[in-house]
Amino acid sequence: MPGSTDSSTKTMGVITVGGLVAVTAYTVALGSNGWLWFGWVVLGLITLGMVATHST
Repeated sequence: MPGSTDSSTKTMGVITVGGLVAVTAYTVALGSNGWLWFGWVVLGLITLGMVATHST
């Protein structure tokens, strides 16, 4: 099912970008939180992994 894989990859991309916006807004408003940034990096790596496996 290539369509569902493509859709889930796009969804993860949107969630990752939305997470970056949220973490950045939190950092600006309340100060940096290392766990939030760590979580976002993990989410980004998962998304990159999905993109890499989808494109091969």
